[in-house]
Amino acid sequence: MVKITDVATAARVSAATVSRTLNNNEKVDPALAARVREAAERLGYRPNAVARNLRRQGTQVWALIITDINNPFFTALARGVEDVAQESGFSVLLCNSDEDIDKEARYLGVAEQERAAGVILSPRATTSDVSRLLASNIPLVAVDRGLGVSVDTVRADSVQGAVAATEQLLRRGWQRPACITGPADAETAEERHLGYQSVVRRLGLDEIVQHVRFQAEGGQQAVQALFDAAAPPDSLFVANSMLALGALAELKRRRLRVGRDIGLVTFDDAPWASLIHPTITVVAQPAYDIGAEAARILVQRIRKEGPTEPQQVLFGTELIVRQSCRRRKPHRSADTVPSTS
Repeated sequence: MVKITDVATAARVSAATVSRTLNNNEKVDPALAARVREAAERLGYRPNAVARNLRRQGTQVWALIITDINNPFFTALARGVEDVAQESGFSVLLCNSDEDIDKEARYLGVAEQERAAGVILSPRATTSDVSRLLASNIPLVAVDRGLGVSVDTVRADSVQGAVAATEQLLRRGWQRPACITGPADAETAEERHLGYQSVVRRLGLDEIVQHVRFQAEGGQQAVQALFDAAAPPDSLFVANSMLALGALAELKRRRLRVGRDIGLVTFDDAPWASLIHPTITVVAQPAYDIGAEAARILVQRIRKEGPTEPQQVLFGTELIVRQSCRRRKPHRSADTVPSTS
């Protein structure tokens, strides 16, 4: 590997002159700077990024750590983060934790060791350990889910979205809605369960819940368990679009028709939701706006601007009614399901 001393020898200058030139120090004589750059290019010299970051006490790079890159929600969120980062002179390194707490910990460790300018994290759980990151004074913003410590957080109102979804199923005549949601220690999973739970308990209905991994396989496993039971549900509230894909695959395998045999509402307006038949009723989250707002807050923290106390930003959701929740002959009057939205 080419060292800075090799460049200095080739350019016939001191190592200090090479260092100042490559760090764009304007006090270096232009003729010497030209010789240094020519020698560095000819030898293929590349600066040691870690050493440079240590000297500068930071980088211009953010770490964006999300739980599932396959989920369209996080695709839109990442775009919001990147657009604001680019406008503000930062680059974004995308890290996929895959809902794995150990993998998340490794990415947090890399961000701390490389002195990232800031971190935007969708935590695997409220117990995710960010203590070393905070001890290193690296700004942190949580998205989608909260943490067990007081940090800036940007997310959507999962509880109210789940209430609206469950009420919509009942308004359309379905009588035994079940909830398929993620792991109980994931904040969004439990909040969507609680929203569903508040509606069925208020109306004295059976509470039918499946906690599974936030992935398509989890949705498929949940439907298998629900419909192999003695008293299966007649409709499903599904807590994200990846779970919905698995649920739809299993319903199709069982020849159960969505919108006719089974009612369905899912969180997140994935691109495919309005294209398949029947079209899927969804609780849409402003994913891009969540990412953009988190990025704006991170810029404030890096520049030491804005409020000193951690900000808690809660976006609303939108129920988009399509074909999957409809039923030809409703058995329940809309008047019996009062809306709380």
